[in-house]
Amino acid sequence: MLDRREFFGTLARPAGVALAVAALDTARARAAVRELAATPGTPDAIAADEAYWSVVQRAFAVDRSLINLNNGGVSPSPTVVQDAMRRYLEFSNQAPAYTMWKVLEPGRETVREALARTLGCDAEEVAITRNTSESLQACQLGFDLAPGDEVLTTTQDYPRMVTTFKQMERRYKIVLRQFKVPTPLEDPSEAVRLFESNITDRTRMILISHMVFLTGQVMPVREVARLGAARGIPVIVDGAHSFAHLDYKISDLECDYFGTSLHKWLHAPHGTGLLFVRKAKIPSVWPLMAAPPELDGNIRKFEEIGTHPAANALAVGEALSFYGGIGAKRKETRLRYLRDRWVTRLQATGKVKLFTNLKPGWSGGIATFGLDGVDPAALEKTLWDKHRIFVVTIKHEEVVGTRVSPSVYTTVDEIDRFGDAVEDFIRKGAAA
Repeated sequence: MLDRREFFGTLARPAGVALAVAALDTARARAAVRELAATPGTPDAIAADEAYWSVVQRAFAVDRSLINLNNGGVSPSPTVVQDAMRRYLEFSNQAPAYTMWKVLEPGRETVREALARTLGCDAEEVAITRNTSESLQACQLGFDLAPGDEVLTTTQDYPRMVTTFKQMERRYKIVLRQFKVPTPLEDPSEAVRLFESNITDRTRMILISHMVFLTGQVMPVREVARLGAARGIPVIVDGAHSFAHLDYKISDLECDYFGTSLHKWLHAPHGTGLLFVRKAKIPSVWPLMAAPPELDGNIRKFEEIGTHPAANALAVGEALSFYGGIGAKRKETRLRYLRDRWVTRLQATGKVKLFTNLKPGWSGGIATFGLDGVDPAALEKTLWDKHRIFVVTIKHEEVVGTRVSPSVYTTVDEIDRFGDAVEDFIRKGAAA
């Protein structure tokens, strides 16, 4: 808890009372995180321990008058993260040229080190960005490509990344090659085979999603990274949905380039992301915005975006602390537990087509399903209009269905209410 000296020191600052209350709330939240970390039990046992997860749920100030099952888009932050960002922002605005640049900005290095420890890499390989798109585009646009050079990805990769490649086609006259993968992907070695069979002597770059945004399918990144390394082809990994969702380290993927958002599964402030580039590869990638030559080999060249807020990046530290208190394996197991709770129930109706491989290691908390003969947009509308349940309609050439992504603040009662609503829809249709 906050000691007396720190508490009264806080009162002496501008806006002292509000800051003191916020500091006390933060101290309580940190104490709760320590309690979580100290709770004994295997990940499987903890996943079903509702007393444990009630502590996590109370850390969020979410609107319980609705059920948010689209945490794959963007997640809320726990109050401890929101409070930290608010304090940093208030302090920044006292005299920004001094408080933001001179006092707070150096704290970015502490956050960088904490992110590196979580990812399992050197801090000199981590850039703090604004989102996955910025991180991945730094790599997509960072290599010198010539007309006729080919870039390779699947038809299920994220639209913004595909749009980046298509603009590069128009601008640089490169060639984008895409191929389909089975859905659900029951045999990951088939995806590896498809990547290998689509590599040509003109392939200069490969993009692969660690977890496919459409379905939550986990892709065989390590094996594809090995394919690229053996041929001298950079492999860029889209980790938007896997970081702080699945339990892994960057060394498990064996990749050199990796981008993710921190405002999805880490619950960091909105507009925060991470770019990993292996140290030896940094000099070979141009940054999105110009940087001086003395930064050529420095990961910070990817952060050269001009004036930027300190508060967002520094509050990432609280999100990392919250995540560490839960534990990576416990979180992954809980998210899969919540997924299985609704999937098993709906599969029993015999009306559901699942687009996600549920086998351990090949998916997490995200799953996508379809109902035969039903427009998923009609289901989405009914779930919201009649039950205030928020899901995402997926309409893709290969996947037409409903994506469901609960989070650690989601209760089993909310999952069961979702199951009730879908079963009701199956029985009665849109009139349910």
